[in-house]
Amino acid sequence: MARTESLLAGAVACVDLETTGGHAARDRVIEAGIVLLDDGAITGEYSTLVNPGVRIPYAIQQFTGISEAMVAEAPPFAEVAEELLARLEGRLFVAHNVRFDYGFLCSEFARLGRRFRAPVLCTVRLSRALTPDQRGHNLDAVMARHGIRCSARHRALGDARVLAEFLGIARDRWPAEELAAMVAKLCAAPRLPPQLDSGVASELPESAGVYLFYGEDDALLYVGKAKNIASRVLAHFSDPRARHGLELARLVRRVEWQETAGEFGALLTEARLTRERQPLLNRRLRGSPEFWTIQLGDDATGPRADLTAFDPATAGGDEYGMFRRQGDARRALEGLMREHGLCAKRLGLEGGAGSCLAYQLERCRGACVGREPAAVHALRVRMALAGLRRRDWPFPGRIGIRERDWRGLEEIHVFDRWCYAGTARGEDELAGLDAGHAVFNPDLYRLLLGFLERPLRGVEILQLDRE
Repeated sequence: MARTESLLAGAVACVDLETTGGHAARDRVIEAGIVLLDDGAITGEYSTLVNPGVRIPYAIQQFTGISEAMVAEAPPFAEVAEELLARLEGRLFVAHNVRFDYGFLCSEFARLGRRFRAPVLCTVRLSRALTPDQRGHNLDAVMARHGIRCSARHRALGDARVLAEFLGIARDRWPAEELAAMVAKLCAAPRLPPQLDSGVASELPESAGVYLFYGEDDALLYVGKAKNIASRVLAHFSDPRARHGLELARLVRRVEWQETAGEFGALLTEARLTRERQPLLNRRLRGSPEFWTIQLGDDATGPRADLTAFDPATAGGDEYGMFRRQGDARRALEGLMREHGLCAKRLGLEGGAGSCLAYQLERCRGACVGREPAAVHALRVRMALAGLRRRDWPFPGRIGIRERDWRGLEEIHVFDRWCYAGTARGEDELAGLDAGHAVFNPDLYRLLLGFLERPLRGVEILQLDRE
């Protein structure tokens, strides 16, 4: 407890950053404000605008009051890095939603090839701990609750001053031991399982990618994806709600990671590695790589349904749905038959003479006995299955999904007719990817479909085979 009291009463830096957006890997700092505290008293302030080297979105300009003209002559981050470091080193890093400000500083320093680390305290979490009966804990709510005024709200130094005043109020109004206990819990270093190398926490990168947990005899336990590998890995062992947290903490012996250029690459790599290597705890993507579909073919009596293994090389566009097991495909088709009164005999799912069983139970409209015209039944079949229809490939040929990160890492993920052809590290490697070896993976199909419907910010689609 004494150590925690010294953190609060010792060297503290209240920090606020204004940025071009909310993603540390893509966006940039445009203003930094720091208030220094020693033994609870303000001993210094620092503020600077920063030229981000990219445009500032209009919404950010309106929100902060910082225009592009204001930062045009400001120094880039590289020129203020040493000044910032001199003020932050050896101090408790305090911020409101500290992962945001701390994450941005870590990213900015990493772009310069430097590693920034500091003990942190989040004042959002501190506010929740101090006033658990209150609902709002954003900075405006904290100011209103404690009577804090700020003439420069949403500017870096103004907000940093608010944090300094909030810490002073906490020290004045709460018993020292109670406050120390709260801060001790909030500032506690992440706990790693004792069997892991203690140096792992400091080596984990603050970047997108995948992480792999290994157990006894180097058995692969789990593959996960992350926008921030360090935060996600540590959360497995510090957040009781984390997936497989307790089990992994007991079993894990080693951690590996693979950095990617962005979030899509992390999703793609996770799905691919999980399918290829079948880790013990990733049950969602395990099992047979074969998927089943409902394929419609026509004969003299109308459309007939076949349950077939999906093959993109021979797919003709009359495939409906994607199922992990043949039985799942059959159950889906039978459900649609019941819902829409379709004929199992006309669809080829029942043989023999006479009516189908559903007609005898008054669940079929009689296509099997001539009561419903074949053309009407055929139309209803296609309407019933329309929601499951496989999407046509919307491009003339191959596409590349290009991601770049703040380190300059570039990845182009190549797809051809929903099939994954590989990932190139830059355009120079594209020629080495053989489209003839593109592989269909249902998990990657769903991933790509979701991306095309909701593209990720900052990700570019390249059409590689323009007609």
